[in-house]
Amino acid sequence: MNGFPILSALTFLPLIGAFAILLLARGSEEAKAKLSQRLALLFSLATLGLAFTMFGAFDPADPGFQMKERHVWIEAFNIAYLNGVDGISVWFVMISALLTPIAILSAIGSIKKRVKEFMVALLVLETMMLGTFTALDLVLFYVFFEGVLIPMFLIIGVWGGEKRTYAAYKFFLYTLLGSVLMLVAIFAMSALAGTTDMTALIGEKFPRHMALWLWLAFFASFAVKTPMWPFHTWLPYAHVEAPTAGSVILAGVLLKMGGYGFIRIAIQMLPEASAYFAPFVVVLSLVAIVYTSLVALAQTDMKKLIAYSSVAHMGFVTLGLFSFTRQGFDGAMMVMLSHTFVAAALFLLVGVVYDRMHTREIARFGGMAANMPRYAAVFMVIMLAAIGLPGTSGFIGEFLSMQGAFLANPNYAVVAALGIIFGAAYMLWLYRRLFYGPLDKSDVRAMKDLTPREIVMFAPLVLLVLWIGIYPSAFRNVFALPMERALVPFDAQVHEAQNG
Repeated sequence: MNGFPILSALTFLPLIGAFAILLLARGSEEAKAKLSQRLALLFSLATLGLAFTMFGAFDPADPGFQMKERHVWIEAFNIAYLNGVDGISVWFVMISALLTPIAILSAIGSIKKRVKEFMVALLVLETMMLGTFTALDLVLFYVFFEGVLIPMFLIIGVWGGEKRTYAAYKFFLYTLLGSVLMLVAIFAMSALAGTTDMTALIGEKFPRHMALWLWLAFFASFAVKTPMWPFHTWLPYAHVEAPTAGSVILAGVLLKMGGYGFIRIAIQMLPEASAYFAPFVVVLSLVAIVYTSLVALAQTDMKKLIAYSSVAHMGFVTLGLFSFTRQGFDGAMMVMLSHTFVAAALFLLVGVVYDRMHTREIARFGGMAANMPRYAAVFMVIMLAAIGLPGTSGFIGEFLSMQGAFLANPNYAVVAALGIIFGAAYMLWLYRRLFYGPLDKSDVRAMKDLTPREIVMFAPLVLLVLWIGIYPSAFRNVFALPMERALVPFDAQVHEAQNG
């Protein structure tokens, strides 16, 4: 980029937008709300434009980190403001930049109180997300990783449902507890290696006993954020109580921070410890896939059903990663990308009917295909992607994750297949209850179909779901080389075992 600090500009532009809203949005409540919404949308779209510029300048043939920026931050401890992107993180930057304006569009129709503050919280949240995925210093990573908690805590606690206070505190305390252990691990790694530079720590050899403890400390944080069973109990409460925009960001981006952390730190920096604990992670993943799918079948609230399905889908991510196969690694990334768009779209779809009916109880609906055909068509595409129909984004990721698991141990794939069967059952059941049967409820019959604003929200998500399903190489080619490089230590271990 000819010396232009595009990653810093990309990261902090939303924060500048938040300050602009605070300074400029004055007058009556209605005037402040409208100006805040316009400024938030403007800055989020400008950030998305910068993200596309960055992506255009990114070279997929280079497996290393690109567009790096480094400035000394805390010289005494060799801590720097260091950022950069590779083929893995560049996708997470793109999804963060894409989902924020979509979340803002959804909030324009649903957030009625303290609109100015809500838009500020969303833009601050975007800065924290982008900073997490571009940071290449462990301390900087920790600052952004934890910084996400504050705006999301406020989004749930101020603009959430009836039990928002309980949900917000549970979300905050669960994630903070795990992250305290991560901070201890960062200090220990810094003391052992003499640096917090993540690019230098990849390939660093730590004493085996210390590596195991470090891995467990990072696992505590990433397992909660992913979330893995049994650390997932905060998620259904957070999703049910969060406003639609909060659920979109929570499912679309925040859950991916756990998967990204596993790749960037646990697997790349501590490969021997990752191999040691792999059976443990695989068991938790398989339990998550099957158990939470069964729990989803029993739900009567649409948001809770989708929240439990998210836990099951993220189980395919950790299953693929800890199979330590090329197919499993590729599958984990594809599942994360697919789940970003599918989960975001599902929560937006729930938000559409909640804004009209102010209920998410499945039994309150029925026959909506007759009076909301556009809504039914979008829901069908997203639902089919959620169950992994070939030709949609859900298929390729789950297929590769299961293939990788099968290569590691055929029994893993057999158990994971049960989750796919149960997933199809609860999504098809949900669709049948919502859209078929008699349209005999007057309030349901009176609901209007998708508005132009809502169509604009769904269009890019539907397009991406189909694009990934039809032409996955366009996405895989970007992250293929860095994922292959992450797999090298495990290929060496397999080779040693075969010849040992």
